[in-house]
Amino acid sequence: MIDFKQIEAFVWVAELGGFRAAAEKLNTTQPSISQRIAGMESVLSVRLFDRGARGIKLTEKGQELLSHARQILEMRAEMMRVAKEENAIRGTFRLGVAETLVQTWLHLLIDELHKKYPGLVVEIHVDTSSVLRAQLASYQIDLAMLVGEAQDPKEHCLHLCDYDLAWVASPELGLQGRKIQIADLGVYPVITYPTGSLPYCTVRDLLHVAGVKSPRIYGSASLSTIVQMTRRGMGPSVLAKVVIEEELEQGKLCLLDVSSPLPAIRFYATWIDSPDSLTASIVAKLAQETAINAQDPDKYRL
Repeated sequence: MIDFKQIEAFVWVAELGGFRAAAEKLNTTQPSISQRIAGMESVLSVRLFDRGARGIKLTEKGQELLSHARQILEMRAEMMRVAKEENAIRGTFRLGVAETLVQTWLHLLIDELHKKYPGLVVEIHVDTSSVLRAQLASYQIDLAMLVGEAQDPKEHCLHLCDYDLAWVASPELGLQGRKIQIADLGVYPVITYPTGSLPYCTVRDLLHVAGVKSPRIYGSASLSTIVQMTRRGMGPSVLAKVVIEEELEQGKLCLLDVSSPLPAIRFYATWIDSPDSLTASIVAKLAQETAINAQDPDKYRL
């Protein structure tokens, strides 16, 4: 008789392209995965994978059976969901988060997860959106809360929140209290999020359009680094206004009135559609609720 562990091993070996990767995903050993596949092949009397010097690939029959195996695992996950057993949501969950959310309402989400699903152990991975998206695609994390919508057909996403970007600077630079042109800012190094991010690309394009021939843009993946460099007067910066509200209130930083508007950064909870993505979808929906409630002062006190 075929069991769920064999089916699960079959799906993940096919999905990840190897026995070792499937073993790491399922927290077991490579011999155990090989044994499950061999057992399944014996019961079905078919060969599921062709094994060669260049690795493994699905046989024609394996390809045909893969869709059925996925459906079986999806039906199991759906049964768990319908049963609404909170104790079914347990184990280790790898959550990737952009630092802006860490600085705003992530603690509220973690608190809600602890209350609702005490058996769930959350590992938090903080990084840039581009890195988190790559980690998600390689199944190194289960859910990514990052900037930008889903980019792959396998991905699902829920909109979380939008945060306005702002030009800010240290009062020492004397740029506040008047209208500033982009070209005027080009004489300084501009500090913002890392290369390839939406803020970085926006700053780069604005400076080029303004005729700044050799713009200096200091990109950093660390919000604290951006804030500290800006406070020390190294140059103006572009970052989410929500993360510097305290510095603005204390007068350590000031908003600049710049001629060209900046876009908002949109955050999404994104996960890969897979046989074990039920927990990711539940956490994503709770993150969406938390993000909405965090903007209601009567609901939470940030």
